[in-house]
Amino acid sequence: MARRGVGTWVRESVWEIPLRRYLALLVTATLVTGLVFAGRALMHEDRSCAPGVSRPQDSDECVGVATGSYDFGHAQLKDVVRAVARENDRLKPGSYVTVALMLPYSSTSATNLNDIQHQLQGAYLAQYQANHESNGEAPAIRLVLANPGATGDHWQQTVDRLKRMTTGADRLRAVAGIGQSTDNNKQAVQALTRLGIPVVGSSITADDLANGQGGTDPYPGLARVSPTNTDEARALASFAKVSAGRALLVYDKPGDPYTRTLQESFAALIKGSPYEPQPFTPPADRSKEGTTANTFRQITHLVCDTSRETDTILFAGRHTQLRQFINALGGRGCQDRKFTVLTGDEASYLTHERDLDRDALRHNLSVRYTSLAHPDAWTRDPAKTGGSAADFRVLQRLLTAAERGPSGPIGSVALDDGQLIIGYDALQLAVHGIREAVPDGRNVPALTDVGLQWPQVKGSLRVSGASGWICLDVHGNPYDKAVPIVELTPEGGSRFVKIAWPEGRPPTKECLPPS
Repeated sequence: MARRGVGTWVRESVWEIPLRRYLALLVTATLVTGLVFAGRALMHEDRSCAPGVSRPQDSDECVGVATGSYDFGHAQLKDVVRAVARENDRLKPGSYVTVALMLPYSSTSATNLNDIQHQLQGAYLAQYQANHESNGEAPAIRLVLANPGATGDHWQQTVDRLKRMTTGADRLRAVAGIGQSTDNNKQAVQALTRLGIPVVGSSITADDLANGQGGTDPYPGLARVSPTNTDEARALASFAKVSAGRALLVYDKPGDPYTRTLQESFAALIKGSPYEPQPFTPPADRSKEGTTANTFRQITHLVCDTSRETDTILFAGRHTQLRQFINALGGRGCQDRKFTVLTGDEASYLTHERDLDRDALRHNLSVRYTSLAHPDAWTRDPAKTGGSAADFRVLQRLLTAAERGPSGPIGSVALDDGQLIIGYDALQLAVHGIREAVPDGRNVPALTDVGLQWPQVKGSLRVSGASGWICLDVHGNPYDKAVPIVELTPEGGSRFVKIAWPEGRPPTKECLPPS
């Protein structure tokens, strides 16, 4: 019995009791460790949205570069995003380079989303054409969606991501699109081009977002398919015969790159006007309503106070403020007098704007603007040079194939705002630069060589775009680009009026910019 008692004591004191203590400590430590990791997980929440896209710490927007089938939460983009993803998925590794279409995909503005959808549709059609209808030319083109945020505030995060994509399997070789001429987009273009990444602007028109102004090139590697504001204003003046004594200027103060340069161009057209230009101050985010409607109501009184010879109003502002101004003019006291509002391509955003008072356009008021493109341009005003109906029919054929064939569906399509056409041409130019830069015996160009191709895009090397010939000067700006003059209609949509030209006439068949 004594031996059995000693054995029991030894077993319990030496092994079992300490072992139970050790096990309890181990379980406690495991629980504490789990709680620590759980706390860390809660403190560092997963902010990813999709491959390449995440929410910054100070924002709920999903920004970055989407490399898969991600529509940024917008159902209207779903079809075309899926079409892009299908085309990307069929590409063999090592056979392609990447082009990013940079637009504010997280915008909540219905007007902006329409334009984004249409530009993306056009870019996809150019991608499909490059990969299926180029007689086997290399490299193939992969298209991804780069989002700097609704107002471009997160451009730095997106640019950093694009920089990383220039190496490795992505082989990013160009960024197209960009969107509006804003200060944030100006910084993004400056950062991209300083990194040696070629940029092809689709709808940017501001003079200070272009090379060659003052003889300098602050954005090396930037090319554009749209004319500058100065060229648009020159084309508008050649069409409308604007004179100082018959025009009043209404402008955004302090303005942004687009509105400032448009104001300067308009002011030069009516130098010596007897009327003081009338400013308005919109919110910093010009897609917001603000209080400018009150200002425009007051300006309409001044419009009626002008002499009866005054029949033209030059408007240098964004589309939200233009819509407010048109609505105010609809209620002006002098509706017996005819007025024509002339403005830049920003007015194309109002083509399908539901909040625009269309009745205002039935009371001696016309709104005409310089569009970036229009589907009726080459059929209703055929020019011998500068573009052709045949070039536009190529895009029409691609659209028909997308509606009925394996390249679609791409969602509802609209051409009269010009955005699909200009998105198609921007990617066409990017593909042209990439493939012209491919050295003999290779399939992929060096990143910096792509931007070096822009000065040679002229003459027989021009891009025959659906919006007209794209002949670039040595600074990457289009020379004497066709400028459709378009008018908003009371019934909805727009009506093509005439093609105007910055040089007053179409370019010669050689399409070579003068020195």
